[in-house]
Amino acid sequence: MDAKSLVRDILRESIDAKEKFLSSDKNVSIVARAAEAIAEAYDHGRKVVVFGNGGSAADSQHMAAELVVRFEKERRALPCICLASDCSAITATGNDYDFSRIFSRQIEAFGEEGDVAVAISTSGKSPNIIEAVRSAKNRKMVTIALTGGTGGELAGMCDMPIVVPSRVTGRIQEVHSAVIHIICKIVEEMAGDVHR
Repeated sequence: MDAKSLVRDILRESIDAKEKFLSSDKNVSIVARAAEAIAEAYDHGRKVVVFGNGGSAADSQHMAAELVVRFEKERRALPCICLASDCSAITATGNDYDFSRIFSRQIEAFGEEGDVAVAISTSGKSPNIIEAVRSAKNRKMVTIALTGGTGGELAGMCDMPIVVPSRVTGRIQEVHSAVIHIICKIVEEMAGDVHR
């Protein structure tokens, strides 16, 4: 194995995945719409809940931290709850019910009409993510998906499906990370400079 060649190959694949995503005006438009929907929810005193499994759980924590704390500039703290962070609630739900309800149960507790649910799944097929989106839709929440490949069942369920056209988990997650940064940047600009 030539490590230097592997570094170059993976970086090229990551760039190619982003360029392919960018080449679709539909993708650009839906990311912009998702950011605007989140900013509008904040303008109306609503909140965001974000969730995913594994690497997507880490992306969920990342998004929540950027919105609650700050991304690039000083502004008011924005309410965003990562449902993948509460290990007590997750393990209690998994034990008392089953793993497919670890996020939907939390949405039952925290989700309200007009809130935004951001579901992250590289495959779009994770049963617990799909169950959580069902719960969010029952509560009349706005639903955004970050997914990959063909989008799976998840893409068809959500108001704004952001689908990365790749089948490689790492490349999908790298585009998701860029999309999260873009959304946070737009939301932060729309939230204004006021720190309240």
